[in-house]
Amino acid sequence: MVRDIGFLIFPAFQLLDLTGPMSVFEAPSLHGATPYRMWLLSEHGGAVKSSAGVDMLTQRVDEAPPLDTLVVAGGPGTEAAMESPALLDFLRASVSSSRRVASICTGAFLLAAAGLLDGRRATTHWRVAAGLQRRFPRVHVDAERIFIQDGPIWTAAGVTSGIDLSLALLEEDLGLEVSRTAARDLVVYHRRPGGQSQFSTLLDLEPPSDRIRLALTFAREHLHEPLNVERLAQVACLSVRQFGRAFLEETGQTPAKAVEQLRAEAARVRVETSAEPIEDVARAVGFSDPERMRRAFLRVFGQPPQALRRAAREGSEVLDRTTTSRRPHATAAR
Repeated sequence: MVRDIGFLIFPAFQLLDLTGPMSVFEAPSLHGATPYRMWLLSEHGGAVKSSAGVDMLTQRVDEAPPLDTLVVAGGPGTEAAMESPALLDFLRASVSSSRRVASICTGAFLLAAAGLLDGRRATTHWRVAAGLQRRFPRVHVDAERIFIQDGPIWTAAGVTSGIDLSLALLEEDLGLEVSRTAARDLVVYHRRPGGQSQFSTLLDLEPPSDRIRLALTFAREHLHEPLNVERLAQVACLSVRQFGRAFLEETGQTPAKAVEQLRAEAARVRVETSAEPIEDVARAVGFSDPERMRRAFLRVFGQPPQALRRAAREGSEVLDRTTTSRRPHATAAR
């Protein structure tokens, strides 16, 4: 059975939001299989320029065949695309006629504007997750996830996470081994679990208000100390209720989740780059015990500390072997 997959783009779309997923669905054809037929769609058809300046030739959405799956790209042009009644109508029709609809990055805003995310869990790029929540309060935005499935709707975080989502769709269609083979062909990790956190979200985050920024800075500098919401609210000079509401609005997370992620990210560096006992690492970054840190690692990274340490060591050993093999032999140097 050949499945028809449509990719919806618009002027100033993000190129990798398109080419990453398309490469995943193309991968089985490298081994002689033809499970997918792909269609590149836009509102008006013809050439559509990406944010990188590359033109892609498309068909009009009303020329699309019945689609098994529709994938909606994101990019700087999302805001303008949201103003198109024709695109929003097409999306609403697609959720009824297609088996599943997916978005990459800010493509989630298009799905939300069409009402497809109302009452559903969804994710998007961490930089705009809080904005998605503010603009569409009926959507349950989870800024931590790589991708999320809620019924027939799939949403992915920023850019390369579209590859993770597409590998998951491929696995759903054709099985684990086909998905693994595709990942190997693309030379990507197979595959980051959807529950894994978007990496280093809070370490880079700069909330718009000084008070929330001050609280985050304080948390980063005092990870080894108790950091309950009352203490952070006091640092921000806000009531607990005001602080909790403002923090969620500006970061897309509760203070407790943010502190846990900050601690997990700080712990990961020590786990991967040192031989410190796991118990000492947990204590140094403020986890009350190793088990609590292990559970946090599973939520944030999708793997326990020991697995990340082992992977880091194996990667270092491979690098060492590669470097050694590339050194010229003494006899060859003469």
